[in-house]
Amino acid sequence: MQPRYDFDTVIDRKNTGCFKADGLKLLFGKADLLPLWVADMDFAIAPEILEAMQARLSHPIFGYNLRLDAYYESIINWVDRRYGWQIERDWIISTPGIVTALNIAVVTLTEPGDGILVQTPVYDPFFEAVQANDRKLLTNPLSLQGSRYEIDFDDFEVKLKQAKMFFLCSPHNPVGRAWSETELLKIGRLCRKYKVIVVADEIHADLVYSGNTHRAFAALEDFNQFTLTCYSPSKSFNLAGLCTSAIVISNPKLRKSFNDYVQTMHLYLGNSFGITALKTAYESGYPWLQALLKYLEQNRDMLCDYIDTKLPRLKAIKPEATFLAWIDCRSTGLNDQAISDLLINQAGLALNPGKTYGTDGSGFVRINFGCPRSVLSLACDKLFDIFK
Repeated sequence: MQPRYDFDTVIDRKNTGCFKADGLKLLFGKADLLPLWVADMDFAIAPEILEAMQARLSHPIFGYNLRLDAYYESIINWVDRRYGWQIERDWIISTPGIVTALNIAVVTLTEPGDGILVQTPVYDPFFEAVQANDRKLLTNPLSLQGSRYEIDFDDFEVKLKQAKMFFLCSPHNPVGRAWSETELLKIGRLCRKYKVIVVADEIHADLVYSGNTHRAFAALEDFNQFTLTCYSPSKSFNLAGLCTSAIVISNPKLRKSFNDYVQTMHLYLGNSFGITALKTAYESGYPWLQALLKYLEQNRDMLCDYIDTKLPRLKAIKPEATFLAWIDCRSTGLNDQAISDLLINQAGLALNPGKTYGTDGSGFVRINFGCPRSVLSLACDKLFDIFK
C-alpha cells in the first residue's frame, strides 16, 4: 500500500533561494556538495499545511495581519496535548523566530555586562545573542560520559551565581539530549535559588524519539514565573522559511518588558503564510509528524549503526531528539581544518564543523539526517571513503 506521506522522494532545492543548497559556495567554497548541514529538512511539508497555504493564496490581498482566536487556540491546545502544560492566551507573544526572541530577552531583561550562561557545545546563535549585545558569556561545558552528554551541576551552580540569565536548549542542539525531569528540576531549583531568568529554547520539542520524553521546563513546579519558553513549528514541520514563533511568558513583569520591545519594533505583525502554516500544523499536522518521527528514527539508527560497525575511527553520539547527529572524529588524530578539508574536498560533504558550537565542539561534526534515506546512504558511503 502506498504510504500516506512521502519522505523518500529526493527534491532538488537548488536555485530556489535555499540557504542549505544555494549557500554552499559562499560558506564551504564549493557548490557541488551534498548539503547535510543547516537544520532544515529535505522533505516536502505536510499536504494539509500546503493546502491551507494555497487556500490563503487564493485570496488576492496580503495586508497587515491580525492573529485570530483560532491561531492562539491552536498553540494552547498543542502545548497542552503534547507537553501537558496549560497556558493562557495572554502569555503568548509572536516573534519572527526564536533567535530574534533570544536577542529581545537579552536586551530587555538584562543590562550590559550581565552574565548569561549557556551549556556548550551549543547552537551558535546563543553565543551571538550574548556577545553582540555586550553581555558576559558564561559557559557550563557538558560532559561526555561514554556516548551520552551529562550536566556538570557543580560547575553549573558556580557559573549560575555569576549569571542574570540562562539559555536552556531543550532538547539540546547539537548533542541531542532530551533532558529528564530530574535534570530539569535540578536546573530550575538552582535558577530559582539564584534568581536567574531562564530562556528555554524548546524548538525541537516535538522531535523526540522512542524511550524519551520532552518535558516543558516552565510546567515544572513554579518555573514558569522566571521562564520565557520559545516554540515554533519551524523544525518539526519544516517551516523555517516562514519565520513564525510563539514565545510563552506567564510572568507579567517579564512579559511586559519583552512585549513592549516587540510592539515598538512592529515584530508582532508576522507574515500571512507563517500564521496559516502554524495554525494548520498544530490543528491538523500530527499524523504527518508521527510518520516523520518514525522515518527520522530509522534514519538515525541507520546512520549510527553504520558508523558503529564500519567506521571505528568515528563515534556517533546517538541523539535522543532532533534530526541532527553529533559525530566524534577525535580518534582520527586530525585537527578541525583537516577534517573539514577531507569532508569538503574529498567526500563532497557539507557538514557543520563542531567548533561552530564552541571550543568544546572541536574534533566533532554535526550531520543533518532529515533527508531521504537514499541521500543519507550516499552520505554514509562518502564518509566511508575518507574514514575507513
